This record gives sequence, C-alpha cells and structure tokens, in this order.
Amino acid sequence: MKDRIILGIESSCDETACAIIKNGELIANVISTQIEMHKKYGGVMPEIASRLHLENIGVVIKEAMEKANVQFEDLSAIAVTRGPGLIGALHVGLQAAKTLSLIYNIPLIPVHHLAGHIYANEFVKPLKFPLLAVVVSGGNTELVYMEKHMDFKIIGETKDDAIGESFDKVARVMGLPYPGGVEIDRLAKEGEHTYHLPIPMHDGSLNVSYSGLKTAVINLKHNIEQKGETVDIKNMAKSFQDVAVGLIIDRVQKATKQYKVEQVVLAGGVSANSYLRSEIQRIFKNTAIDVIIPPLWCTTDNAVMIAKVGDYLYDEKVFAHLSLGVDPSWKIENYLKF
Repeated sequence: MKDRIILGIESSCDETACAIIKNGELIANVISTQIEMHKKYGGVMPEIASRLHLENIGVVIKEAMEKANVQFEDLSAIAVTRGPGLIGALHVGLQAAKTLSLIYNIPLIPVHHLAGHIYANEFVKPLKFPLLAVVVSGGNTELVYMEKHMDFKIIGETKDDAIGESFDKVARVMGLPYPGGVEIDRLAKEGEHTYHLPIPMHDGSLNVSYSGLKTAVINLKHNIEQKGETVDIKNMAKSFQDVAVGLIIDRVQKATKQYKVEQVVLAGGVSANSYLRSEIQRIFKNTAIDVIIPPLWCTTDNAVMIAKVGDYLYDEKVFAHLSLGVDPSWKIENYLKF
C-alpha cells in the first residue's frame, strides 16, 4: 500500500511553517518565526508579515522536504491554512500550495486554522467526544463543542476583542515588550490582585467581552498617573490576568454544566498562559472530565497541526479547486464551505 504523505503549510500570521506527516507520523517540522522583527513595532505589522512570508515560504518547504527525504511526487495531498488570519499572509501560503498542487497534480486541502489548534492536542493523546475546545488566541476566543471528529459548533465567543489581543494591548499600555501575553503572565506570578477591575458580560450566556476590560485598565493607569502616583506593574498584571482568564474559566464551567462533555482541550496561542493551564487542570482535577493541555510547541502557529487536520480531511476527500481563495474571517462551523 502506498504511504500517505501530507504536506502542511501555515502562514496565517507571523510564522512561516511547513510540516510533513507520513502515515500519521510527523517526519518534518520547519518554522520560520518573525517575532523579533515585529517586536520593533509592538505588534504584528501585516504588510511586513506578508513580505517576510514571501521571502521564507520557499525556504521552509525545501527544508521540510529535505528533512523528510521525500519528493513532491510522493505527496498524497497538500494541506494549507485558508483562514482565519491576515489576508496578505494567508495569500502567500495558499499561492505556494496551489502552485505545487498544479505542477505536481496533488490534491489541495483547505484547513481551518483553529481546527488545526484543536487537533494539535492529538499529539498528546486522542480526542474523546463529546468535547469542549477552549480556543484562545490573539485573534480568536471561542468555545467550540464537538460531538465527533471534524464537527464544530460555536457555543460561546468574544463579542469584541480576542483575549490575546487584549493581553497585547494592555501590555503595550504598561510599556511591556511584544508579545505582551508572555510578559503579563511572567509579571503576574510576582504580583498581587490589588486593582479593582470590572468583570464584563453578565448576560448569562457563554460569550465573553474584553474591550471594556482593556479600556478599564487604560483609564485606571491614566487616573493613577494623573494623581502623581506610580502604577505597580506586577500588581496590575496580576489583577488584569485574574479577570481576563477568570472570564474564560467561568464560561468553561458553565459550558460543561450545560453540555455533555467527556473532555476539555485548550487550543491557541493563549493556551500557553500558565495561569489558564493551571486553572483548567484545577477545576477538573477530581471530576470525570478528561483534560488535554497542549505542549508549548503546539500553542504557537505551526504547520504540523495543519497537516494533522489535512490527514482527517483526506479521508473525507475534502479537496479544493485551484480557484480557492483565502478567507480571513472563516468560521470554523463553515470549514466545508470554501
């Protein structure tokens, strides 16, 4: 039987990545990160990200192919991130995938970026259904209910800012370097919850909101400084993180009471937050609900997770035409609509 070899390509934000899975086993994983470049600007600059993807996409694909010791003719399919993400960045990865698909007549599989983050957990252990995926990143904050493989239902989401976006904006206001979430997490471990901040969204739903919380931190800092006083950065970090993460924990607890859940999984960049990881483990420690905490390498963007989802979609024969375009706002529930 011919080996199934899936090549994955990821370029949704500030990582250019390529990975190869052979018969379900990871045989190559290459990532070129842009973080040092974007640090200069305090956040991801979309046009610069796109240009860097253009420079790096060929290099990472070539390196992955060499590491895996395979030829393009050996590939069963090419899985590529179609969305969500930065439109220019997404275009780079998709055009590379479409070019290879055309030249070598290889099936093209469009993959939803957040589905990738969810399925990255399978590198720890198999997903168990029904499950609740807690998707938390710089651009997305969603509670996704899954009754079976590749079955996604959004039961809660942010009504404005994503949790990761709010971490970065609050960090910037406090004079901390990018990526802000890492710095806030670090400082919060040394601080105390001394600042009173509002807890948003009391409508009884599973939705969240971060715009007001972010604004409250900014206003509180300005008010303190106008009085000639100094903001305790460590205490502010702790106070903000407690409320921001606490909002997620509250919604997760509500969701597991409203829905039958066998497993809870964390997914996305903010799943690297140490407080969120410890709280999720704590609240389900003595319950029947299983928890998967993804390894840190899976929390940042990578192509391994894209290839992993591509492996599932290959079985379902979810192949796209070469007229496929990107969708920066693609909903995970619509992963078959492209």
